[in-house]
Amino acid sequence: MKEQSLPAGIKHIAIAGNIGAGKTTLCEQLAKNFGWDVHYETTANNPYLSDFYMDMQRWAFNLQIFFLNSRYQQVLKILNGDITVVQDRTIYEDAYIFAPNLHDMGLMSGRDFQNYFDLFKTMSSQIQPPDLLIYLRASIPTLVAHIQSRGRDYEGNMSLDYLKRLNQRYEDWIGNYQEGRLLVISVDNLDFKNNPEDLGQVIDMVRAELHGLF
Repeated sequence: MKEQSLPAGIKHIAIAGNIGAGKTTLCEQLAKNFGWDVHYETTANNPYLSDFYMDMQRWAFNLQIFFLNSRYQQVLKILNGDITVVQDRTIYEDAYIFAPNLHDMGLMSGRDFQNYFDLFKTMSSQIQPPDLLIYLRASIPTLVAHIQSRGRDYEGNMSLDYLKRLNQRYEDWIGNYQEGRLLVISVDNLDFKNNPEDLGQVIDMVRAELHGLF
């Protein structure tokens, strides 16, 4: 049943988290409960993703530019619209986690990363942060279990080291996040996909944060 008692004026809820944290699942469940629209991460129609996992160095810059542009367009649409949207991953994760990680791993050149980050700074100066950012904190075993269960071929070559690097960057970013309201949810002991009680707990946490905005 859709929630009808939330404060008006909330446009943008964003869910952040590492690969396999459960972002898309939670987006769908929150949208169903609160009557929101969902803006998904563009993976199905991403022309670079499978190539990237086969040859990261060749395709890293192309992939990150695609995600940056896609996310920017989503935020503009949300801010210019008149409905509440929950977004699967944020523009900040592209810039503060995935792109610098690729650079540090030697998979994106210094000039490409600087070009990318300058573009991000220009874009981010023209948009507002989410009304609420929800970060799904997950350990490596939880991420691996989720990734294996969904069986995406292009994720089969992903290394544990890659996931660990991303997780550390997520923790560093969230620890310094000051753009807006933040809700951190530890998902290692939650199964909001299959357990209604766990889902209810998460919904209650989100509702409390949203009422706190006003």
